[in-house]
Amino acid sequence: MNAPGEADLLRRCRRGDENAWNELFDRHYAAAARFVQQVSPSLAREDVEEICQETFLTIVKNIFSFQEQCRFQTWLFRIAANKARDHIERQHAAKRGGGQLPVSLQAEDANGLTLDPPSQAPGPDLALVSAENVALLNEALAHLGGPCQEVIELRYYADLSYDEIATVLELNPKTVSSRLSKCLDRLEVVARRIFSREKNTPVSV
Repeated sequence: MNAPGEADLLRRCRRGDENAWNELFDRHYAAAARFVQQVSPSLAREDVEEICQETFLTIVKNIFSFQEQCRFQTWLFRIAANKARDHIERQHAAKRGGGQLPVSLQAEDANGLTLDPPSQAPGPDLALVSAENVALLNEALAHLGGPCQEVIELRYYADLSYDEIATVLELNPKTVSSRLSKCLDRLEVVARRIFSREKNTPVSV
C-alpha cells in the first residue's frame, strides 16, 4: 500500500496540481537518488542527478498509467533502475565509439595543449557488468513479487529502517524483521537460478 496521504497526492498530480508535483518530488527524490547510487555505485553525482531527473520526467508523462497495484515508490524504483541501466549503456557505447582523449585548452606545454589525465573511476566495462548484475537482481525481485519484493526494496533500495518499514506496511518491527529474513532466503534461491542461467547461456558471435 502507499504511504498515508499518497493516494490523494497522486490524484492531485493527475489533475495537474503543480504544488502536488513539487510535494511528490520532495518526498521521493532523496530515496530515488540513494537507490540509483546503491544499485550503480560507479556513477558520479552528476550522473545520479541526471538519472533522477529522467526518472521523474517519465513519471510525469506516465502518471495515468500507474494504477496503484503496487506502492508508488516501488514503481519509481523500477523506472529508476531502467534509467540507470540505459545511462550506463550509453556511457559504455560513447566510450567505445569515441576512442579519443579530451584535450585541455589551458595547458602550459610548448604546443599549448596537453591531454587531461585518465579518470580513476571504474572503466565502462566494469560499470556495464554492474548494470547487468543489477538487471538480473531486479529480475529475481520481480519473480518474487508481492510482499517480498516490497520489503526488500524498502529496506535495501529506499534505505528505510525496520521501524519506518513497519509504519509504511502497517506491521510491527518484529514482523518486518521476520518477513525480510524469509524473503532474503527466497531471493537467494531465485537469484542463484537466474545468475546460473545467465552464466550458462552461450554467447553468440
